[in-house]
Amino acid sequence: MIAYFKSLFGASKPKPEAPCLPPGLRAYAVGDIHGCSHLLMSLIEAIESDIAEGEKDGVQSQVILLGDLVDRGPDSAGVVELARKWKKLRDINILCGNHEEMFLASFTHKDTLRHFLRHGGRETLYSYGIDRKVLTRANIAEVQAMMEAHVPAKHRKFIESFEDLVQLGDYLFVHAGIEPGVPLHDQQRHTLRWIREPFLSYGRSHGLVVVHGHTITDEVVDAGNRIGIDTGAYASGRLTALVLEGTSRRYLTAVETGKGQIAIKGERIAA
Repeated sequence: MIAYFKSLFGASKPKPEAPCLPPGLRAYAVGDIHGCSHLLMSLIEAIESDIAEGEKDGVQSQVILLGDLVDRGPDSAGVVELARKWKKLRDINILCGNHEEMFLASFTHKDTLRHFLRHGGRETLYSYGIDRKVLTRANIAEVQAMMEAHVPAKHRKFIESFEDLVQLGDYLFVHAGIEPGVPLHDQQRHTLRWIREPFLSYGRSHGLVVVHGHTITDEVVDAGNRIGIDTGAYASGRLTALVLEGTSRRYLTAVETGKGQIAIKGERIAA
């Protein structure tokens, strides 16, 4: 009789398990910083405080910066230095975004330098002490010479060490996204740093939940198969970190209050 009703109505399907991290691990993924050192400093303080609370219960923490530390905002040099110092104190994975790719290539490739300058690179060079008026009058070769003179070698070497992806449990962390339907080991570096479509509109499972930045949205976008956390720090005054532990998700956001102050806001999402 039971078999008859199962065949008639169909057996209930088990609820799929929620994506999770390994037990005892907490991950902090920070979205695109784009030269906003003041927001990053406040978020570092909030994350370190949160980590300290977790350590009381034996929780280990992993921090991932999703790339695009530089360009557009006012203090790319300060962001790079903050990240460099933080990495000496904490186990941090830093991903290479398309803006880091352009920055590094601009030292030797003139066409890339032109593109870099049109997409926020001027602000990066200002932050390294290159004079605005001098930069405006300089030709491309002169700009490259100024970059060599002003950008510390330790910063270039640090940026060159950035990674392409990180996998933790059921989550994959990349800068921009992945090519749907392509195995992870066949993904192209250019895709990981630059893709928007068809990744953003793809509705089916990638096997792993992809956590990414690169594409600015007013709020965090949790599409089920991906989580986009680039909340446009340089334009919106909001820098967001996704916090993952077990099957739970929550957010820490550094927010400019408009009074020269920065507030930290937290939001917990039901598992």
